[in-house]
Amino acid sequence: MPPTWCHELSFWYAAYVMRPLRTLFFLVALAVSAFAQNLKPVADRLAAQNALFDEQYESDLGNFPERATAFGDYRYNDKLGDRSLDAIAQFHKIDEAFLTRLEAIPTTGFSDQDQLSHNLLVRVLQQRIADYDLKEYEMPINQQNGVHTNLADLPLSVPLDSLQHYQDYISRLHQIPRVLTQTTEVLRAGIQDKLMPVRFLIEKLSIQCQGIIDADPFLLPTKKFPAEISAEDQKRLTQQITDAINTEVIPAYKTFAAFLRTEYAPQGRTTLSVTSLPNGVKRYQNDIYARTTTHMSPDEIHQLGLREIDRIQAEMLAIAKKEGFADLASFRASFKTNTKYIPTSAERILEDFRHYIAQMEPKLPELFTLLPKSPVTVEAIPVYQAAAATHYVTGTPDGKRPGRVVVATSNFAERSLINDEAIAYHEGIPGHHMQLSVQQQLAGLPKFRLHGLGFNAYIEGWALYAEQLGKEVGFYQDPVSDYGRLSSELFRAVRLVIDTGIHAKGWTRDQVVDFFRKFEAVDEPTVQSETDRYIAWPAQALSYKLGQLKIRELRDRAQKELGPKFDIRKFHDEMLDGGTLPLDLLEARTDKWIAQQKMK
Repeated sequence: MPPTWCHELSFWYAAYVMRPLRTLFFLVALAVSAFAQNLKPVADRLAAQNALFDEQYESDLGNFPERATAFGDYRYNDKLGDRSLDAIAQFHKIDEAFLTRLEAIPTTGFSDQDQLSHNLLVRVLQQRIADYDLKEYEMPINQQNGVHTNLADLPLSVPLDSLQHYQDYISRLHQIPRVLTQTTEVLRAGIQDKLMPVRFLIEKLSIQCQGIIDADPFLLPTKKFPAEISAEDQKRLTQQITDAINTEVIPAYKTFAAFLRTEYAPQGRTTLSVTSLPNGVKRYQNDIYARTTTHMSPDEIHQLGLREIDRIQAEMLAIAKKEGFADLASFRASFKTNTKYIPTSAERILEDFRHYIAQMEPKLPELFTLLPKSPVTVEAIPVYQAAAATHYVTGTPDGKRPGRVVVATSNFAERSLINDEAIAYHEGIPGHHMQLSVQQQLAGLPKFRLHGLGFNAYIEGWALYAEQLGKEVGFYQDPVSDYGRLSSELFRAVRLVIDTGIHAKGWTRDQVVDFFRKFEAVDEPTVQSETDRYIAWPAQALSYKLGQLKIRELRDRAQKELGPKFDIRKFHDEMLDGGTLPLDLLEARTDKWIAQQKMK
């Protein structure tokens, strides 16, 4: 037998005969391990799971120190996360290892709550791995948010109540050049892999960077110091902050802006749909599942949006007719020229939000027994971030940093006040601030469940559902404000059609704008910024309506099945006291709660 042929036969035998045997041995070993685990008492397996929960949570805090700060854990307050490609790959390996270990723990005999915790972390890790496999990390920045605007928000998102915290802040300033350099490395990998955002949106990024440079928000901590910091220390800290900004931060932003303008933006894609990217159809379906926790197809979502538009417009028409108008067009025209609904300043919009949040607070006990302990504030979106929509930033569990409702006020004269009441309830209470503050104070849950977890359909679905709760406690007295509530809901229904229109049906930007304007659900500045948002952030905007409809469905089911036993406060507590959940797990949990209530 020729030696070469012998070698090839040996290789073939090793590769194709021995491989199944090795696989069999591996599977047998896994089965034996699982069987051995199963033989362990429930208490031992549960202790192993809880230890893994703690280990994974601590790993995340160490790897993402800004997240730790946001959670009120200041052990890593002097650090910014590693955003390099090597670090991203390492974090992925860590996720895979945690998932393997978690799935090896049998949950037979676990309580519903412990089983739910197991399933939740499995889902979180699986989604991270799916995103990594599609290289979603190579497109980490858009005109809505990104490293450039997140870093600029540092002065408002870190504690500045002690000398040590000021030193931590200065330490983070020194690390900004490194973070922007690492982000540049990641964006270059995106160029190489043809994973690029849309060009005309990328072109906005260098302009945003220049806006940050001009505004220099990093100096904010020098404007007002805590009383306990001495005058001498104040002078020293001011000098250190100023030096870091002038010699490190601003030059790094200028370099980053130049990269975005000259190297990154010219490579941007020209097709709006995310399906034009590698693995495009799979990518959009992954986006839908990640944001909505449903397996609905784009066409199913599109058709649902059209049905919801018809339903909501019928309710709007009923209000118009009750007010003596023949149709929606004439009703809309009546308040478009009414100065009562046209803001005279940015501050006027902020006053609206503060008023509505304040009037809702004393009504909360009518709807809940779980109440938020953290305060909430209202502020304007900075000029350099004008492309962003009104949003909520979570405070810390200890209440030292309040939740923040951050409001779009740019081009105020072109805006309308009619939606303010609904959006104030959405972003503040009983919406985001209510839900996320209550979640942070829940007892008896693993720490990882006390935060958002990324299940957007629940978070945004709850906030949209919360808009209608104002009506249930006697608000929306002004028919135009009530119309605004329906406009807000219509706006979210329109999103179902537009997002899928862009990313599954090939709509142009002009088609999107025309469709938006047809229903007049929002003002013109919002039409323009939201259109760009859906292009840049596929499927995120689907989560609001799909989540709201699921919560409404669960409430209707509970009311029907419980009859006189139904208590709206207990239902809402049930919605909130499990923390953020995927919609399918929320439904399963609610069904068990309904069954338990029937037995009482």
